[in-house]
Amino acid sequence: MANYNFKQLINGEWVNANNGGKWDLINPATEEVIQQIPFGDGSDAQAAIDAASAAFKIWSRTTPYERAEYLMKAADWILARAEEFARITTEESGKPYGESLAEWRSATNYLKWNAEECKRNYGRSIPSRTSTRRINVIQQPVGVVGTIVAWNFPVYNNVRTWSAALAAGCTVVGRPSEFTPRSGMLLAQALYEAGIPAGVLNLINGDPPSMGQAMIDDPRCRKISFTGSTRVGKLLMDGASKTVTRLSLEMGGNAPVMVFPDVDVADIAEKSVIWKLRNAGQVCVAPQRFYVHSQIAEEFIERSTEIAASRKIGNGLDESTQLGPLINAAQRERVELLVSEAVDAGASILTGGERPDDLDKGYFYRPTVMTNLQTDMPIYNEEIFGPVMPIIPFSDVDEALALANDSEYGLTSFVFTNDLNTATRMSEELEYGMVCVNDWLPATPEAPFNGAKQSGIGSECGVEGFEEYLEPKTIFIGGVS
Repeated sequence: MANYNFKQLINGEWVNANNGGKWDLINPATEEVIQQIPFGDGSDAQAAIDAASAAFKIWSRTTPYERAEYLMKAADWILARAEEFARITTEESGKPYGESLAEWRSATNYLKWNAEECKRNYGRSIPSRTSTRRINVIQQPVGVVGTIVAWNFPVYNNVRTWSAALAAGCTVVGRPSEFTPRSGMLLAQALYEAGIPAGVLNLINGDPPSMGQAMIDDPRCRKISFTGSTRVGKLLMDGASKTVTRLSLEMGGNAPVMVFPDVDVADIAEKSVIWKLRNAGQVCVAPQRFYVHSQIAEEFIERSTEIAASRKIGNGLDESTQLGPLINAAQRERVELLVSEAVDAGASILTGGERPDDLDKGYFYRPTVMTNLQTDMPIYNEEIFGPVMPIIPFSDVDEALALANDSEYGLTSFVFTNDLNTATRMSEELEYGMVCVNDWLPATPEAPFNGAKQSGIGSECGVEGFEEYLEPKTIFIGGVS
């Protein structure tokens, strides 16, 4: 492995935790310690905020063309090392190597897109009611931005926020997940190697509550972007009220998938399993509740069960692996509990529902297909975040809409039909921030990624996401002769 800095980056220096703390980073496929990583606390976050605040005075005055150069150089640095980085990400996250490689390569798209978008940060002139007055609106960077992200996409979750914030002229204090810190550290090093000034991007790793509290308490931290659970998001909302800190929150999801009878059933069933099992189901926008029209339900269930049972489970560094482990023991135990509770309440397991017999190490769980679910079961209502595929038949569009919308979550939904009327009605009436019609991937740099209801507030990506890091300022000039 090349000389990469798996430490905190504060004010342009790679440093250990202020309190000397260490974290045993575990490979979820082997349960072995990969290495020890610095694990700090609120004092590290405070030092990073100090550095970011000082750097903001200069960074905010750079031109967008200058900022774009740093992002472009970072993208090139990543592309030259993507294969090596993918192995590091797989080692700490467990996801198959191909998924990690795709994540690193796509990260460069976010850097490049925001590098170009910041050059289009236009203001506007408003016609005045009097000839002696001028009204102009300009967009200025918010200030110091704190980012707190989840472990499931340790590159994507960081790069979409960092690239937009930096492009907008903000400085960043980023906290990756302690379960996948090295991916965030590599991303930080890419910007460091690109020559970004000291203090503009800071990366901290350590105790989540104290670091988050430091961001909330310091009024210089003007915005927090969070990816994680609805429970923690609500805590951030409560805390942010004290300093009126701006928030972007991507929280839980429980994505419905509606499969209508006019599709190629075998094809959709196969793709349903593949996308359900991406990153072992640990995806915020993972298809979760599969509503299948009663005319094709039997065929869909049979084909899905067959495909799920055939998936190759193993270490993500093995090229033949199609399904890696869950991130840790606690996550696997939570999935096991959801499944066992559902079975006790009358649900049926068609395949899976247990740990694989041939893997005595690693947090593995077999792909699971379930039927006979009831709407009051926790596995139906909660975000599973595991390789479990519940299938529920429905009879018509009205029932599909009612079932899909009956959730506190509203992140992503999926519709599969070749009928234009059905597609139009579903896309308009689904209460979700994103709707995929005959598509599985609601994520791209140029389009907003946002949730409704308790899945979050604000946007990432696209023009809408870029503007989250800007503050409009209206300038009135009077007495113009």
